[in-house]
Amino acid sequence: MNPVLLKEDIYWVGAVDWDMRYFHGPVYSTHRGTTYNSFLIIDQKITLVDTVFAPFAGEMLERIRKIIDPSRIDYIVINHVETDHTGALPELMKLVPQAKIFCTARGKAGLLKHYYGEWDYEVVQTGMKLPLGRRTLSFIEAPMLHWPDSMFTYIPEEELLMPNDAFGQHLASSFRFDDEVDNELVMAEAARYYANILYPLSKMVLKKLDEVSALNIPISMIAPSHGVIWRDNPGQIIEAYRRWASGEWLPKAVVVYETMWGSTAAMARAVVEGLGAEKVAATLVKASIRDLNNIFTELLEARLLVVGSPTVNRSYLSVLSPFLDELTGLKPVNRLGAAFGSYGWSKGAVKNIEAKLEAAGLTLAGEGLEQLWVPDAGELESCYEWGRALARTVKE
Repeated sequence: MNPVLLKEDIYWVGAVDWDMRYFHGPVYSTHRGTTYNSFLIIDQKITLVDTVFAPFAGEMLERIRKIIDPSRIDYIVINHVETDHTGALPELMKLVPQAKIFCTARGKAGLLKHYYGEWDYEVVQTGMKLPLGRRTLSFIEAPMLHWPDSMFTYIPEEELLMPNDAFGQHLASSFRFDDEVDNELVMAEAARYYANILYPLSKMVLKKLDEVSALNIPISMIAPSHGVIWRDNPGQIIEAYRRWASGEWLPKAVVVYETMWGSTAAMARAVVEGLGAEKVAATLVKASIRDLNNIFTELLEARLLVVGSPTVNRSYLSVLSPFLDELTGLKPVNRLGAAFGSYGWSKGAVKNIEAKLEAAGLTLAGEGLEQLWVPDAGELESCYEWGRALARTVKE
C-alpha cells in the first residue's frame, strides 16, 4: 500500500494488520484485524507522529521512503508508549539517531524502560507548542486515555487532531477514511473498542472531552492510531464518546447465563420473555459460546445486565468467572444488575453473582431469583413475571 494523503504534505504511513485476532494478550478479540496508524508531516522540520508495531517497521519505513529518505526526519512525536505504537521506534532510530523525540514525562520514562534508548528526548506538557515551519504542533496531555503517558497532538493550521488510542477502532481495511467504509460497521467497532478498553476510564474521558471543548479548537479531522480516520463527520465519534462515557442507555437488557443440565437455561428463556412482554429488548447470551467482548459491547447501550447460573460448590459455574472478573474491571456506568439460577444441595450462585455485580458498580434491580432443581410450569411463570418486574425497573 502506498502512503495516503490526509492534508497537504501530511501522510498516513502506517500498516494494516489483517491477521491480528487477539489484543492485549487473549483479553480482546480483534475479529476484523487492526491498523497501526503513523503520520508523516513534511515541513521545515519533518515530523513523524507515532510509529507502528515492530513486525511492521519495514512497511512503515518503505512508505516513508516513497515520500522522503527516512534519515531526514527531524522530530518524532510519541503520543503513547504501548508497543503497538512504538515497537518500530528502535529500528527507526538506527536511521535517525539525531532526531528529537517529543513525549510526556511518563512517556519518556516508559520509552526508557521499554527500549533502553538514550535518545534525545524533550518532555512536553499541555499547551506547549512546537513550530515546524508552516505548521505548529500543540500538545494536550491525556493521562489514562488509556495509559498514564498518553497525550494528543493537534495541528491548528489543519484543524487535525491526532489522539492516538482515543476514537480508534480495531479494524483492518483497504480504505483509510470513514467515508470510504460502511458507517454502521465503523461505529460498531468504535463501540466495541470503547466498551472493552476505555469503559473503566469514562470519568476521565468526560473530563478530557470537556477540556478539549473548552479550548474551543476547530476539528475537521481526527486521525486515531487504530482504524479509519474521521474526516467526513468527526463530531459523530466525539458525540458517541460523550454518550458512552456519560452512561446513557436504551431500554435494553443483556441476559448472560450458563447451565449444567438445562434448568438455568429454561429460567433464562422465561426471563427474556418477561422482559420482552414489557417492551424491553433483551439479548440472550450463553457465556460459554459467546465472545465476551461482544457481550460488553452490547452492554454499552443496555440498561440492565442479568446473570444466571446453577449453584456448584456453593457458587456460580466457573465458566462465568472470566466474564464477571472482567466486568468488575470495566465498571459499566449507570447500569442495573440482577441474578438468578437453579440449585440443588445448597444455594450460593445468586449471592456470589450479586456480589460481583455490585463490585462492578452495578445497582441491583431487585432480589435475585432461585429455583430448586428443575423448574415446573408454575416456577417458569415466576421467572417470566420476574423478568417483567425487572423490565418495569428498567423503564423507571
